Amino acid sequence: MQADFRGSTVLVTGGTRGIGRALVEAFADAGANVAFTFRSSTDAAAALVDQLEAEGVEALSLQGDVADLDAAQAHVDAVLDRWDTLDVLVNNAGITRDGLLLRMGEDDWDAVVETNLKGVFNFCKAAYMPMMRQQSGAIVNISSVVGTTGNAGQTNYAASKAGIVGFSKSLAKELGGRNVTVNVVAPGYVQTDMTDELDDETREGILDAV
Repeated sequence: MQADFRGSTVLVTGGTRGIGRALVEAFADAGANVAFTFRSSTDAAAALVDQLEAEGVEALSLQGDVADLDAAQAHVDAVLDRWDTLDVLVNNAGITRDGLLLRMGEDDWDAVVETNLKGVFNFCKAAYMPMMRQQSGAIVNISSVVGTTGNAGQTNYAASKAGIVGFSKSLAKELGGRNVTVNVVAPGYVQTDMTDELDDETREGILDAV
């Protein structure tokens, strides 16, 4: 049975490709108003909005860097300005910068942690008070099996995804009393544009962990 999200408003970060796009389309099919963020894929974002609106779905694309707290706040505010409510937040945006720790640059570490983990912090912080005031809401944070098993060449990615798990467990304890749920989904290997960029050894490591 398909879930019914008619009348609900959903915000998905990183919504133009891969898992994020699939989530946007699934929520739209279930009747939700859908907003999604993207960083640079302007054409893909515009095409997705056109696709959704042609299907009778109210859609909103929001460009910015999830690692920027001000941008996250502006995105949540834009959703509230349009629909007055934010019922579901899905923190999906993520990147990889793989390499053995011996050769990993500080920039590679920072970029992954800031996007994958700080991005979750930013959007949860922006959505915190609106959902508290509503006394309802659902936050879903996308982690990875690598966050629990580890994988050679992905210390930065594994740390960011493991951090999401601990963060989410703690946030769930803060918000549970206000009827706001916080959950984590930790996918295994899913073929997307991002995983297509992985080398064979890294890909095999993820598959072995599933």
